[in-house]
Amino acid sequence: MHRSVGRKSISWLFCLAIIVFAGTPAFGETPRCSFCAGVSPGQESMPSSKATPAAPSIKSSMGPAQGYDIHVQAPHMMPDGTPGGPFHHYCKGINDKILQCLLFETTEANAPLVAIEYFVAKDLSRKLPLIQWHRFFHDHKVEIATGRVQILDIDDPEKVKAIAEAAGKTDGVIYHLWQKGKEFPDGTVTFPQSLGHSFPQPE
Repeated sequence: MHRSVGRKSISWLFCLAIIVFAGTPAFGETPRCSFCAGVSPGQESMPSSKATPAAPSIKSSMGPAQGYDIHVQAPHMMPDGTPGGPFHHYCKGINDKILQCLLFETTEANAPLVAIEYFVAKDLSRKLPLIQWHRFFHDHKVEIATGRVQILDIDDPEKVKAIAEAAGKTDGVIYHLWQKGKEFPDGTVTFPQSLGHSFPQPE
């Protein structure tokens, strides 16, 4: 049997993420502009005989696309055994057991989404049969120990250490959706591994 990780040991990763990134929009707010209300820039004070129609009300959205503020960079071992990436992971916790990440090859605003990764508490992922676990999952503690994982956009080394330690209590599973060299995602899904993946006996 795999060693289980208690609920408290994993839940503080997501609490930490909330503390570190609270109040920071994931993609930035759209700046206000005079022409959004149908008025050209510089004409706000010009008199007009016609009333300017009111702009539609735009509410601030806090939907599921918000909150991917934990930025991690790591390479993967692709299905053919070659290194891929490194990939930029933008992650957020969705509950006290699972962190989900959007993966990109660059940090450009129009970078295509190429994969997703789930960080799953070990007391969940290690309920799987061992052969299934090794086929799809990898131990983040082992991966982090290789030194190939970088936690970006945080200057405080204590916060970086805390996030790394909490992530080490999870296993990862990667779904690669847009295969390298393809003009578009063609429906092929592969399951890369971490470059530090090993096949230890169950603990």
